[in-house]
Amino acid sequence: MRANILQELIQLVRAQRTNRQLGGVLAFIAGAINAGGFLAVQRYTSNTTGIVSAIAGDLISGHVAWAFAGVALLISFICGAATTGALATRARRRRLQGEFAHPLVLEAVLLLLFGLLGANLELLGEWFVPSTVLLPCFIMGLQNAIVSKISKTEIRTTHMTGVITDLGVELGRWIHGDDPRGVDGQRMVKADSEKVALYTTILGLFVGGGVVDAIAFSVVGFAAAVLFAAVLVTLAALPMLQDLRSMGDRSTGDVS
Repeated sequence: MRANILQELIQLVRAQRTNRQLGGVLAFIAGAINAGGFLAVQRYTSNTTGIVSAIAGDLISGHVAWAFAGVALLISFICGAATTGALATRARRRRLQGEFAHPLVLEAVLLLLFGLLGANLELLGEWFVPSTVLLPCFIMGLQNAIVSKISKTEIRTTHMTGVITDLGVELGRWIHGDDPRGVDGQRMVKADSEKVALYTTILGLFVGGGVVDAIAFSVVGFAAAVLFAAVLVTLAALPMLQDLRSMGDRSTGDVS
């Protein structure tokens, strides 16, 4: 990662490389959150496909309460994504540089809240566990929408099905090779090496985040959330400071 990435993040129009680097960092954090959610409540909170499938299965098997729980998880994920959309739209209308800084800070705050709740599950009681699961689902929706909007849907960070599928497609092209003769007179498209590198990196960082969180969880417990929240705040700090300065300059200009 380049040293000036934080400076580049405050630009409304960012280089594709910067967006991919940010996506990689958030993929690492998503892997950590997913692992943390499982360690806390034995549920993977980023698997929306699995949640939807479970809802259908629970309805068929007559487990209505479980189905409603799945619907709550799904709604929480959607609400997280909607929150990012609302915050980003608001920032853009106000012409703020840190368009995605506010969702990142909100994600950091919610991560700290999740760590606090997780560390006190025994005191809160079993009734509080379901609501604790909703929190990482909301965070996952929030973050996936951030990266989706930044990369214009090129990158996903909270679930790897699409990433692995796209990686497989590119590898299939690479195995076939570039055929000058083509089919029906059209040249065959060769694999995009940049996309292969991108998808491999995103997948590796997601797995790496889960491993790091599992190790950190075994050492410091839910306090590990502080580490990942600090990374998010670091990413958002410079854009937010830039916006505060800009608003201060505008206020000074209005007064004068």
